[in-house]
Amino acid sequence: MRILVTGGAGFIGSAFVRTIMMDSPHHDIVVLDKLTYAGNLANLAPVSSRLTFIQGDICDPQIVADAMAGCDAVVHFAAETHVDRSLLDAQDFLTTNIYGTYTLLEAARKQKVQRFLQISTDEVYGNALSPAGVSRPSVESDPFLPLSPYAASKAGADNLAYSYWATYGLPVTITRCSNNYGPYQYPEKQLPLFILNALEDRPLPIYGDGQHSRDWIYVQDHIAALLCILQHEDVNGAIFNIGATEERTTVQNACTILELTQKPLSLLRYVPDRSGHVRRHAVNASKLQQTLNWQPTVTFSEGIRQTICWYQEQLGWLEEIKARHNAFLHHALNLANSVS
Repeated sequence: MRILVTGGAGFIGSAFVRTIMMDSPHHDIVVLDKLTYAGNLANLAPVSSRLTFIQGDICDPQIVADAMAGCDAVVHFAAETHVDRSLLDAQDFLTTNIYGTYTLLEAARKQKVQRFLQISTDEVYGNALSPAGVSRPSVESDPFLPLSPYAASKAGADNLAYSYWATYGLPVTITRCSNNYGPYQYPEKQLPLFILNALEDRPLPIYGDGQHSRDWIYVQDHIAALLCILQHEDVNGAIFNIGATEERTTVQNACTILELTQKPLSLLRYVPDRSGHVRRHAVNASKLQQTLNWQPTVTFSEGIRQTICWYQEQLGWLEEIKARHNAFLHHALNLANSVS
C-alpha cells in the first residue's frame, strides 16, 4: 500500500511514519509536510532513507495532487494545533485546517483513493458533557461546542470530511483523540514544556486553579489505534474516539514531573487562566474498543517516565529546537517568570 502522510514530520505524524515503516516495511510512504515551526526532519531520521519526503503546503492543489499521485490511502495529520496560538491569531488555523483539508479531500476524490483518515481531536466537543449538561466523557454523537478557534477549525474540517463521504462516497474515517504525549513532542505543549522547565530549573506555569483535566494517551497507543483502523476496510464513514481513560489535572501533571525529575514543588507557579479554557476533556473510546478490539497498553505512570527519560537523553534535539529562537516558544517556556 502506498500511503500519503500529511504532517508526517510533526509529533504524532512522525510517530505514525516511524511505526508503520518499522513494523510494516512493505508499505510505501510519502510524507508531505510544510516544515513549519513544529515540523522537524530529525523526527524522521530513523526511517528517512526509506520514504519519499515532499516539502509543501496542503493548501497548494498542485503540490497535493503530485504528492497523492498513485497513493492508495491518505492519513491526514497536518494541522495548526496549539490552542494558545489560535487565541492570538486564528487565520492560519482556518486556512490550514479547513482549506487545507478541502484541498486534500478534493484531490483524494479525483484520484479515487481507497482510504482517507481524518485525524481530529476531542477539542471539537468543548467541555466533556452530556446533552443535559452532566459532566461525562464525550461520545462520537455529541454536538460540536468548540471553545477556541483551533477547536472550531478542526470541527469545520471534520464536517467537511464527513460531507465528502456522504456526498461523494469518499472512504473517509474520522478519529478524535485525547491529549497525546511522548517522545519528539514540540516543547510548547503542556507535558514537554513542564519537563523542559523542570530540567532547566524554570517555574512550571499552571493556568488558573490548575484543576483543568485532560485524558492523556501515550502517542504509541494512538498510533496503534490508527493502524488498527487502517487495517479494517468496513469503517468508512465512521467516527472513532481514541483515549486511554487517564484523566489528570494540570497541577497533578506538574507535581508528577517535579517528583520524577527530583525538583522542588516551589517550581510550581500559578498564572492567569487563558480565554475559553476547557474545564474537562475526556472521551469515551468504547466504540473503537468494541468494534475493532483495540485497547491502550501504556499507563500514564509508565509513559511519562519513558517520556522524561527520552527528553533527558535527547538534549541535542532540544537544543536544535531552542536554537530556532521561536518567540512563541520562548514566551511559553518563560510564562511563569513573566507574571511572577
